Amino acid sequence: ANGGPTNDYIPHHAFFQYFTSTANPTHKRPSSAKAIGTSNDGGANHQYDLHDFFDALRARNMPAVSILKAIAAQDGHAGYSDPLLEQDFLVRTVNTIMQSPFWRNTAIVIMYDDSDGWYDHQMSPIVNSSAVLNTASPGNGDQLNAPGKCGNGMPLAGIQGRCAYGPRLPLLVISPFAKANFVDHTLTDQSSVLRFIEENWDTGQIGGGSFDQLAGPLWNMFDFDIKSSDQRRLILDPASGQPLNTYR
Repeated sequence: ANGGPTNDYIPHHAFFQYFTSTANPTHKRPSSAKAIGTSNDGGANHQYDLHDFFDALRARNMPAVSILKAIAAQDGHAGYSDPLLEQDFLVRTVNTIMQSPFWRNTAIVIMYDDSDGWYDHQMSPIVNSSAVLNTASPGNGDQLNAPGKCGNGMPLAGIQGRCAYGPRLPLLVISPFAKANFVDHTLTDQSSVLRFIEENWDTGQIGGGSFDQLAGPLWNMFDFDIKSSDQRRLILDPASGQPLNTYR
């Protein structure tokens, strides 16, 4: 990637490894493609290699919810990836799902974990106050560009150090039911996807100060009255990004 070697796997990017309920520290393999996404997956604990998703898809076993993280060379981070390598991963993944029998009932959400340090001229709203006491610099630890700029209200669950939001990030929905040529101006963040899952499957919120209780919804990006939704496919060339064929 970018003229040099890049590791496929970055441990601190594997966020589900931080939670006991989904950790797989030995990278144990699933017992079979059919078992992926089940509680009887051979001890993999819902934490799989990226190719296991495509193996499961070919085995006609697509879990209700899957979160895919590209290998490092294709994850779009500056320095060891780039937009064209990222495009290759995204297009191949979306093409494969679109050409599967699961497409008619699928929503793909493309989102980013951070801005990679790039500047954003627009200040985001503060939806969660934070006033961390910092012994090295007395006063507000989360001070943005001056003390007190993260507000003085009570943060979610009383947990400090989470001044939000940060720089703006893209969020794209691809689905047979996604509105065409539409830009939604609802304020959303990564936990909007969690809120969508909770509301779609009626699970309730996870609590514990999670940002899903503040997150804007994704529902305005969809039109569930679209007819012949399973025929809406747009297959792209992974290298050029140009359409190969379109069905509407």
